[in-house]
Amino acid sequence: MPPLRLALAQVDATVGDLEGNADRVVAWSHRAAAQHAQVVAFPEMVLTGYPIEDLALRASFVEASQATLRDVASRLADDGLGDLVVVLGFLDRVVDATDELGVPKGSPQNAVAVVQGGRVHVRQAKHHLWSYGVSDEFRYFVPGDTVNVVGVHGVDIALAVCEDIWRDGPSAAAEAAEAGLLLVVNASPFERAKDDIRFELCARRAREGKAVLAYVNMVGGQDELVFDGDSLIVGPDGEQLARATQFQEELLVVDLDLPAATTSMPEAQTRFAGLRVRRTVLSTDPLPRPDPVPVPRESPERLDELGEIWAAISLGLRDYVRKNGFRSVLMGLSGGIDSSVVAALSCDAIGAEHVYGISNPSAWSSEHSIDDAAELAKRTGLTMTTVPIAPIVAAFEDAVDVDGLAAENLQARVRAVTWMALSNQHGHLVLACGNKSELATGYSTIYGDAVGGFAPIKDVPKTLVWELARWRNAQAERCGGTPPIPEHAIRKPPSAELRPGQLDSDSLPPYAVLDAVLDAYVEQDHGSAELVAAGFDPAMVGRVLTLVDRAEYKRRQYPPGPKVSVRNFGRDRRLPITNAWREQL
Repeated sequence: MPPLRLALAQVDATVGDLEGNADRVVAWSHRAAAQHAQVVAFPEMVLTGYPIEDLALRASFVEASQATLRDVASRLADDGLGDLVVVLGFLDRVVDATDELGVPKGSPQNAVAVVQGGRVHVRQAKHHLWSYGVSDEFRYFVPGDTVNVVGVHGVDIALAVCEDIWRDGPSAAAEAAEAGLLLVVNASPFERAKDDIRFELCARRAREGKAVLAYVNMVGGQDELVFDGDSLIVGPDGEQLARATQFQEELLVVDLDLPAATTSMPEAQTRFAGLRVRRTVLSTDPLPRPDPVPVPRESPERLDELGEIWAAISLGLRDYVRKNGFRSVLMGLSGGIDSSVVAALSCDAIGAEHVYGISNPSAWSSEHSIDDAAELAKRTGLTMTTVPIAPIVAAFEDAVDVDGLAAENLQARVRAVTWMALSNQHGHLVLACGNKSELATGYSTIYGDAVGGFAPIKDVPKTLVWELARWRNAQAERCGGTPPIPEHAIRKPPSAELRPGQLDSDSLPPYAVLDAVLDAYVEQDHGSAELVAAGFDPAMVGRVLTLVDRAEYKRRQYPPGPKVSVRNFGRDRRLPITNAWREQL
């Protein structure tokens, strides 16, 4: 069986930065060559970043992507890497496309290319466009109809792009072509427990195709999406051969012994299961196994579920800050659990020296909340400043007659004005600290605590916020460090502290009950009748669902934040603001 040394380059691309992404491909190709890899694969759309949304409809961007691909091929050859086979994703266009109703402008394609010797030998467009959940690829791309099988050093490699393996076709086509390796390039975003689903899918497709399956995934944050890497290789029996680290850039290098390339399928095109199968031979002679042999490695320790969520939010925040040119973040520190968790996440993501907290005590702020915020700053090392808002609120009330809820919200809005003023002055990115439960029910002040440029825990229900706080503190204790979040901030009843003795429970059900209702209604689309049948109090169900439905306009104005659940507010869940439909009990 011919040997093949394969490298999977799990890298972090930036949307729109074609030059920087090309530099990354060249640099990581050098790393692969230094380890004597014969083939290196990069993620889906690595040259453009992903998702590119309406950039796909700009002819200038498509042309720049195509030109960048050609430039990468030339640079690799000029750098002495002409023998290395490089597989990478890019934005292409249908050749000789005609204008049709329903076909995206310019007929762009989500494509993968095979580069060697300064040339682009193969281009293959994604067959199955991902148009559910957070994606809308049918809006942007034209699907392809070809599976390419590439002969490299006596081995046949079939290609697929991300969603292709979630549907029948490529693995069957690979089997029909007797390919020894099915190579899949991906930009598959993180959500809870998705890594297990991916592995089971890859194992099944490998068994169906009777081939080794190599799955290389993007890593990094892009607005609401976080890509977790977790690239892997499975054998024809579905057993794991190697796996990369989660949430980190990494080059996974593996020696494979693969079946010899078939001689029954000439360099031509055939059809199978509705797909054309096209074979291109780059080289026929197997090479001896290169030295030195990669050091055998155990698959990295898997993060537990809470660890995955913490890592995903940290990575999403870090990349949002870095890719948008910020150097620091600022948030209101109330001493409550939400701002405490956001502060700890921020320190982990970008370093405490780049994190600024503002305490804005008002007439109703409790001493323990002020003390908890100060204790958090001491434990984490972030910079904390105190700006009392009581005199500012009093001046406003002297000028404008407000009371009740309007007066409560005034305090939140004065705080927000303070944060934004400091952001403008010093260039900080303001973080909104609201959680998913609050966002669902509208339990936040628009232009108040909802203000900011990024919202790290907007997809984290309140009960999960507490779990993450305890998890992070336990991690610190295991490593012999100081738990970053004061225990009192975790244990005390949550309150907005906008009036004397105020508690969240005054206007909301207990969070354990509320989050269960929200999970059923928001993430699973269960109606009121199903909720009542599940045992929830009808009056409470009616009240909560009304709160959720009426708060859509607030959610539309909330900052972006990383998706970690199956269904987030934003790309996943899109409801009209003007909407007369109400669930009937």
